[in-house]
Amino acid sequence: MAAARKVNWFAIWVSVAVVVVLVLVAVLVVNLNQSTDDPGEVPQAANVDFETGAINVGEGENTLETYIDFMCPVCNRFEQLYGPDILKLVDDGTITLGIHPISILDGQSQGTEFSTRAANAMYCVAVADGEAAVPFMQAMFENQPREGTPGLTDAQILEIASGVGVDGIDDCVNDGEYSQFVGEMTEKTPVQPGAGGIGTPTIVVNGEVIKNSALPEPADLASLFQ
Repeated sequence: MAAARKVNWFAIWVSVAVVVVLVLVAVLVVNLNQSTDDPGEVPQAANVDFETGAINVGEGENTLETYIDFMCPVCNRFEQLYGPDILKLVDDGTITLGIHPISILDGQSQGTEFSTRAANAMYCVAVADGEAAVPFMQAMFENQPREGTPGLTDAQILEIASGVGVDGIDDCVNDGEYSQFVGEMTEKTPVQPGAGGIGTPTIVVNGEVIKNSALPEPADLASLFQ
């Protein structure tokens, strides 16, 4: 009678373990793809382009898009220098301004994710009252926290919103209703020519990303559209 063939249980268990690992990896990949493809709650308003994340102001034929982070000091300086002249171009019908609040500086707020919370609040305001979007942005920069600090609390952000006439968005702000959307839109931020990654502010004129160093003086902004 032939001797019974020995069963290599070690090899079998290794094979089973490999299969289990592959299944877990497949599940993880699917979940990651689903989370990446799902932008979460999307702001629904006529002035918000849910595909690009732009909060649109004005109805001009030309477009000027700005990508900003509310903790970015350079964004604040850009707003102080160029903001008034940009709004003149909006008011005279030259441009449609598209504001993209993004979050690349969450790591600079001691774990409070201020950049995401501030951008989320901007969408909350824009959905509630489109005309208050720019005043809210201006007020947020006027009260901008320093990098490396916890940033403003949700209560302080709501107070700023109330100061520009927008109330009733407490749940939207406190629950971070559009936080996932902010993250998705941040990943879509274009990169300036010659840059190694996303930066703020980033300026796009009629679909073309331009270097900040190529910007004309504020009073000459109209030359970008001639």
